[in-house]
Amino acid sequence: MKKRFGVYFMGLLMAASLPLSAAQDKKETDRLQNCGTVLKEILDIPDDIPQDLLDKADCVIVYPSVLKAAFVIGGSYGRGAMTCRTGEHYTGPWSAPTMMALEGGSVGFQLGGQATDFVLLVMNGRGAHSILNSKVKLGADASVAAGPKGRTAAAATDVTLRAEVLSYSRSRGLFAGISLEGSTVRPDNDANERIYGKKIEAESIVFKGAVAVPPAAQRLVSYLNQKSPKNLGSDNPPPQ
Repeated sequence: MKKRFGVYFMGLLMAASLPLSAAQDKKETDRLQNCGTVLKEILDIPDDIPQDLLDKADCVIVYPSVLKAAFVIGGSYGRGAMTCRTGEHYTGPWSAPTMMALEGGSVGFQLGGQATDFVLLVMNGRGAHSILNSKVKLGADASVAAGPKGRTAAAATDVTLRAEVLSYSRSRGLFAGISLEGSTVRPDNDANERIYGKKIEAESIVFKGAVAVPPAAQRLVSYLNQKSPKNLGSDNPPPQ
């Protein structure tokens, strides 16, 4: 009798967990789809991220709908995705994405509770390798600068163009380069497990081609392959 009750109880627990698991999975797929939508909308803005900078970037991170209110209340976070060019020297097509987290810091979140989209360009292999391996504090572990816009890229300072990460934001229809110094970025391993159905390291997803691009990320990856198929700054050594 006790054994039968135990089996029945476990069955109830499993049944109760299924809707939660399905909701979490849908949340991650929706997030990936939103990343593709946000990136396309931002790159289609006339005075947007300069094409020459995008063509020199090794990786792109997209965080859709980050709320300042979450940061004010005590360091909550945004969630997004990161994709990199494949190949030994980042010269191949864009990779399957790893899910990413944005945490802490309030620099740059000046627009009240309005949702803000962020796009980060990772400009070299060192920055990409650091971000995919651990929690990286922007401005300390990896240099970051507000990304120049449109035709101003050529006039940007050397410091800006030497930064490992260039950051951009869009809120209330306004697009700007914005500093995220003091914030941290890291792989979201739990979200990766939900997306890919197994425990897998971010580096394996991005650099080793361990998984295929999931359907929810097709828009993000295919648009980058269309918009920036060739790396014009591919003088970076591969991550060790």
